[in-house]
Amino acid sequence: MTTLINPSVRPLGVAAIGYAFMGKVHSNAWRNVTSFFDVPAFEQKVIVGRDPEQVAGAAAKYGWAESATDWRQVITREDIDIVDICAPGWMHAEIAIAALEAGKHVLVEKPLANTLAEAEAMTDAARAARQRGVQSMIGFNYRRVPALALARELIAEGRLGTIRHVRAAYLQDWLADPDSPMTWRLNKEMAGSGALGDIASHAIDQIQYLVGERVTEASGMLRTFTTHRPGPSGLEKVTVDDAVWATLGLTGGLSASVEASRVASGQKNSLQIEIYGTLGAILFDLESLNELGFMDATLPVREQGFRRILVNEPEHPYAGAWWPQGHVIGWEHTFTHQIRDFLVAIGTGTAPSPSLEDGLNVQRVLAAIEESANNKCTITAVQA
Repeated sequence: MTTLINPSVRPLGVAAIGYAFMGKVHSNAWRNVTSFFDVPAFEQKVIVGRDPEQVAGAAAKYGWAESATDWRQVITREDIDIVDICAPGWMHAEIAIAALEAGKHVLVEKPLANTLAEAEAMTDAARAARQRGVQSMIGFNYRRVPALALARELIAEGRLGTIRHVRAAYLQDWLADPDSPMTWRLNKEMAGSGALGDIASHAIDQIQYLVGERVTEASGMLRTFTTHRPGPSGLEKVTVDDAVWATLGLTGGLSASVEASRVASGQKNSLQIEIYGTLGAILFDLESLNELGFMDATLPVREQGFRRILVNEPEHPYAGAWWPQGHVIGWEHTFTHQIRDFLVAIGTGTAPSPSLEDGLNVQRVLAAIEESANNKCTITAVQA
């Protein structure tokens, strides 16, 4: 096991596993975080991928000192202190557990794993590693949207009163065309699930994070609208869901509804969240991520109505590090905020949030929704 180093002695060495979509996004965050936030010193040491030529190109393009094709060898290196896992879900458990046991801090993309058993094993490894000062975090980056962070503050301050119910819908349309080609994200062995794990996991995490309650009951339905898609050798079977619907019961007597679809024509990346309380309500849409709708029900009826808060004042979460008021930020900034928070936690020796336990919590909800859909029943014991 590698001996943990003090970031003040030498920069932390970072390795990223995966160079495609998420690898590119995370690389952008690593490359830019020091320009806007004070964080412990680090170096982008190596990015890992299976294709030697492509990963070498990614290293040169994204600011990594070198590339490699063997993640097992990389995590044993003495100059690597942080492992950022951007690989597909089926690889998460093996890489994360090995990295944690090697004494490396771990950041892993969501959902935590492809199965509940894998997620539990990862969480056990994280818990053991934490006792040795090794930190870990799951990448629910929407917790770092300034508008959603502000929403959480308003709810915690009691501005909405008693929360009654929540609605969350995450809608995309990149699979609306039945002729869209087959990808690994449509193979259950590699992806674990479809819209359920890919995007409903974000919605479920946000519901629990914003209102501070846990899901205890779930009833769900899954649908696959296009059962076969064109692949390299002809039509291939789609083995995951295209869309999911769920009703959830939470602690505190709350109810919530979740909808997620990757075939919602016209919706590009719309995470819509509505939270209704006795004293007010909140509206949010990721496609307008700098804005928060807020309704104060304590005002006289003739003055009530949703007002638009442009969330980029220096007093708003994360916003003070960026541009002058009125100059909005984008989706990629949430990953920069995520890296910032992870590095600060490592530097201060505190457990970052969301933890792998939080990831396991969401994984249990995903498993309950899938079980409910398969057995046409309500699962009433979601959490262990």
